[in-house]
Amino acid sequence: MVKETGFYDTLGVAPNATADELKKAYRKLALKYHPDKNPKEGEKFKQISQAYEVLSDTKKRDLYDRGGEKAIKEGGTGGGGGSFASPMDIFDLFFGGGSRMHRERKGKNIVHQITVTLEDLYNGATRKLSVQKNAVCERCEGRGSRKGAAQVCISCHGTGMQVRMHQLLPGMVQQVSTVCSSCQGQGQRINQKDRCKTCAGRKILRQKKILEVHIDKGMRDGQKIVFHGEGDQEPGLEPGDIIIVLDQREHPRFTRRGADLIMSMELELVEALCGFKKPVQTLDSRTLLITSHPGELIKPGDTKCVLNEGMPTYRRPFEKGRLIINFSVVFPPADFLPKHKLKELERYLPEKMDADQPESMDDDLYIYADLEDCDVERRRRRNHQYYYMDEDDYGSSEGVQCHTS
Repeated sequence: MVKETGFYDTLGVAPNATADELKKAYRKLALKYHPDKNPKEGEKFKQISQAYEVLSDTKKRDLYDRGGEKAIKEGGTGGGGGSFASPMDIFDLFFGGGSRMHRERKGKNIVHQITVTLEDLYNGATRKLSVQKNAVCERCEGRGSRKGAAQVCISCHGTGMQVRMHQLLPGMVQQVSTVCSSCQGQGQRINQKDRCKTCAGRKILRQKKILEVHIDKGMRDGQKIVFHGEGDQEPGLEPGDIIIVLDQREHPRFTRRGADLIMSMELELVEALCGFKKPVQTLDSRTLLITSHPGELIKPGDTKCVLNEGMPTYRRPFEKGRLIINFSVVFPPADFLPKHKLKELERYLPEKMDADQPESMDDDLYIYADLEDCDVERRRRRNHQYYYMDEDDYGSSEGVQCHTS
């Protein structure tokens, strides 16, 4: 039993959610509320990242389940360590962006989610995707001005940061680093007349890029396709990556489980007893004729499979899983045959099992009980009411009196 469910509610999962369910929930929400896509949802993105940071860590999740968010902030009985990581760090680590130190040497990654069908994952597909990214200005080669015109900022001495001392108490000061307001963290200043006319001194331009996304046979829901070096560019840094995340749409007939495809098939009673032939349309538009031979009984709840008709294996598309079929049997309605026909049908069915009946027992001693439909839930509620009846429910003592002699 968990103390509170706030983090689980934020991700939209149950307290007993598995690691895979947590990953899937975080992936969808993080892509939806990322500041690049929804600039006004920064706080929501932060909450989602903090919830996933805790619940994806076994020790932190156990601590949260026992003591709630307060226990996480206090760092448990051991004390300390109650702060949360940066939401962007969690996002980049999840989507393969690396650590903050790595990001300082590399431009920002761009993450996009595309919706695919089960047919796309079975047959393979190609999608064109238009993305917007930052590109280094070619005219000034990322300098922001003509060559040699940039000057080192005298306020921060080219570091891009300013350090201020803030007094907390007499004799106790705190060192605070802030982005230099004179050069906006660039470390250099450019006169207005020397600025590049193409990028207006910003060094980068917004650029549209058309990508061809190749979805290979056998890829899975949530799988990433990475375009290395196609992400945002910044002067002096290695370009970031564009990461495409596949989001599989639910299929009306098939459910995927690893390399297997699962479907349900409904049979009439005569088909279950006497055999059947039913066509099944595959994901690559072939038609399988599912056959049960006469004498091969299919019982309700039976599971059968067709080998090599499941999903292709990623990068080994000629190897396929199984097509698993879960059978249900529909029984005919009541009185579907007249009584004399039922007697005739009975001759072809297995004989009834003899009931234990002592020869000496007379038929008059049996109490015949007819079967009826019953509503178990309604009956339970009705019995529950009987258990809590008070004496007053039976009427007052002035009604029927007992006569003694």
